[in-house]
Amino acid sequence: MSADSPHEVGERVAARRRARRLTQTGLATASHVSYATVRAVERGARRPSDDVLEAIAATLEVDATQLRTGYVGTERRVHRALPELSAVIAGYEFPQGPPTRTPDGLAEAIDTAVAWRLAAQYGRIADAIPSILGDAIRYVHAARSTDHRAAARMLAAAARTADAIAFKYGERDLSARLIDLMRWAADRSGDPLVQAATAYVRTEVFFAARAHAVGLAALEQAIEAAPAPSSRSEAAARGALHMRAAVIAGRGGNVGGADIHLTHARQLGDQVAREGVYLGTTFGPDSVRIHEVSVAVSLGRDHVDRALRVATEWKPPTGLPAERRSGFYIELARAQDWAGLQADAFESLKVARAAAPQHTREHPWAREVAGSLRRFHRADAEGLSHFAHWIGAV
Repeated sequence: MSADSPHEVGERVAARRRARRLTQTGLATASHVSYATVRAVERGARRPSDDVLEAIAATLEVDATQLRTGYVGTERRVHRALPELSAVIAGYEFPQGPPTRTPDGLAEAIDTAVAWRLAAQYGRIADAIPSILGDAIRYVHAARSTDHRAAARMLAAAARTADAIAFKYGERDLSARLIDLMRWAADRSGDPLVQAATAYVRTEVFFAARAHAVGLAALEQAIEAAPAPSSRSEAAARGALHMRAAVIAGRGGNVGGADIHLTHARQLGDQVAREGVYLGTTFGPDSVRIHEVSVAVSLGRDHVDRALRVATEWKPPTGLPAERRSGFYIELARAQDWAGLQADAFESLKVARAAAPQHTREHPWAREVAGSLRRFHRADAEGLSHFAHWIGAV
């Protein structure tokens, strides 16, 4: 059951509707929901059913979790999509007929799905990505030789987006296969920046296996192979690899290695100067600050002060992708819990949930901290219990 009141859900629906410049009648017509229902939902007089919530969310172009934090339909949508994804990639090396979309239509669909990934809208990804990925595979095989590299770049982006839901929902074997597909596409793209992005994503395999030393070696090899940072996109590609290397070095207890890579990432962030999304990876000075917290938490309890110092001086701007902002507050909550700042930790978890509910709900560290707070912290006990039930910590 949602911890949100019908009034809170209604306020979110109304705010999103106004932001889209829709009237209540327009929202009702576009979502195929009666005007009376839309009006009652916005007034808080009615709690929308899952079907109504999904219809309204689709029209407002948000994930349903942005409207009701206790919504669990996203999990159902993701798990329904996973077997289809597995079937789609089973024979990716072989031609499977022409794509159903035009190249321009496919590129637009992939760009939209990438935006959903950065916004942690996993339900929307699940609904669309099997078809998109299937078309991307078909296009690689059907494209003219002059278009083959561009088709391979598109396939790499589609596979990465599919991996976002496989990895976050614990389907490690499927995630590894999608990363293999991404590597296959990256090799065919002949684009060193796509290959760098693939190496960044491949680190998930090493995180999952706790193979931190091997993962660090793989990233350092990718850094050596990456192009010199003579342009903003090249600097961002190399900087993202250094950020990832710093975190995996921290997970392995390698303080020196973590600090070296973080220093390089900071220098490249300054060179890039402004935050942006480069081949599907967010990089810039703000992302580096977020990774400073991530590295400190990765190094363990003895380095909590490093994380708290960053958070005292700086907060992620709202313009950053939702998933990255949510990740910052989840890791900050872990540091605050370790430091005995339980009330602050709970506030950080709530900020993470507001930024990206589904990302927070599926994050194991968020669940760990919520469980710890519920056991040992009594202030706001009712709110904590609601949160712990929502996130699955009880």
